[in-house]
Amino acid sequence: MQDTKNSTKYFIWMIIAMLFWGVAWTAGKVAAEHSNAEVAAFWRYAISFITIIPVVWFLKTPLKSDKIGYFYMFASGALTSLFNYLFFAGLSHGQAGYGGTMVTALSPLFTYMMSIAIFGTKISNRQLIALSVGVLGALMLLRVPYEGFAFLSADSSYFLGCAVVWSIVTIIAQKGMRRADPMFYTLVVFGVTAFINMLFALPHNPFDFAAYDGVFWSVIFFIGVVPGTFGMAIYFVSASKVGAHKTAVFMFIVPVGAIVSSAVVYDEVVALTTVAGCLLAFLAVILFNMKRASKLLA
Repeated sequence: MQDTKNSTKYFIWMIIAMLFWGVAWTAGKVAAEHSNAEVAAFWRYAISFITIIPVVWFLKTPLKSDKIGYFYMFASGALTSLFNYLFFAGLSHGQAGYGGTMVTALSPLFTYMMSIAIFGTKISNRQLIALSVGVLGALMLLRVPYEGFAFLSADSSYFLGCAVVWSIVTIIAQKGMRRADPMFYTLVVFGVTAFINMLFALPHNPFDFAAYDGVFWSVIFFIGVVPGTFGMAIYFVSASKVGAHKTAVFMFIVPVGAIVSSAVVYDEVVALTTVAGCLLAFLAVILFNMKRASKLLA
């Protein structure tokens, strides 16, 4: 009974955290409009890095790894800095709801395909069907059946880049977190990301606090603390309590927060192809995880 209550508690917290991850897409668009991609990218992870330090201390996280582990952390941080820039650059051009849906749905599918291509991961017939469904969902999200290769325009290419980069970050993280505590791994990645983004933000005077209005500072603080520090902490703690294969499915709550918040703030209209593509991608990942879960229970 106690285990059931604990699981329910973590499920509820995960739903809340993923909704905030979705809202971060709309908030990120607001921040980009009140500054620029370089400055917003720097402060997002600078705030996350600073505020995650007390969390790491409170959880008594062991601050250690080996040389290979640190290599993974720095590589992940460098790629996350690229993702961070593409995130804000994309929001400067495109819609927050579409971006949040597209990246969240495509990234897991790209991760599976990269694992198969790079590591020779073997897949079953069911997983092959799941991959086919996922590819169909990806084509729908990219609007290929209706617009051809229009997704290569500036409005969508940034989001496509986000999905590809985050897939690589995920693969690196799967290896790196075997060599360090997940929270310590996140702390280092946040620090490396903030530092690299700072180098590119310096020409834009990111420390000239008066140059940016109150809307920017309030929104960027929200993104850094709530979806950033809070969301990541809940995600990792829940993964350790209820299982990574169950936690990963919650990622598909992110589009809900992105779509609803962008509709409220920007009156963005959600295309039917976006909803259909997201559902197909969700079904594909569920099929993959169902197979993994059965192996874990065997």
